[in-house]
Amino acid sequence: MSLTRKRKKELKRLRSSAEELWGAQQEVLANANALASEARRQANYYTREELAPRVRDGYDQYVRPATQTASRVAGVARDRLVTDVIPAVGATIGTAMSVVDHARDARARAFIGDVKKAGSEVSKRAQDVSKRAQAVTEKSGPGAGTVIAVGLGIIAAVGLLYAVWQTFRADDELWVADEEPTAPAAE
Repeated sequence: MSLTRKRKKELKRLRSSAEELWGAQQEVLANANALASEARRQANYYTREELAPRVRDGYDQYVRPATQTASRVAGVARDRLVTDVIPAVGATIGTAMSVVDHARDARARAFIGDVKKAGSEVSKRAQDVSKRAQAVTEKSGPGAGTVIAVGLGIIAAVGLLYAVWQTFRADDELWVADEEPTAPAAE
């Protein structure tokens, strides 16, 4: 394709203008890079000479004393916890356990007293039955009635002791929770 001379001149002028513009842009970019480099260097100087000392002084003036105060307060709190709170809690728990042991001991003493009383009553009844049996059958040894009466007395004493034991024992598992009512099936 052939171009007219006029078009060729216009294209040549346009190309030279574009090259000039490109060179100018390269020069502007080079100047901008030099300016940015100088700004970075000045910012480093400013940081080193102005900001770092201010930050260091602020840390020494505000942060370090607050940290030391917090450390002292934490030490005092730890000492107070170790010397006052933990022994008080331990004493409270010990006292509560002592009260529980005392209550159980009182319950056990009452149970033993009831057992002794029931045992003495059973032995008295057994002796009465034995005396009556001897009076009826004036034999030299215990008869069949005496043996049966003593056996029944022993069984009654064991039953009574078991009932007393069941009454005084603390078994929380004896209670069975009520069953929850089941919901009717949705249709």
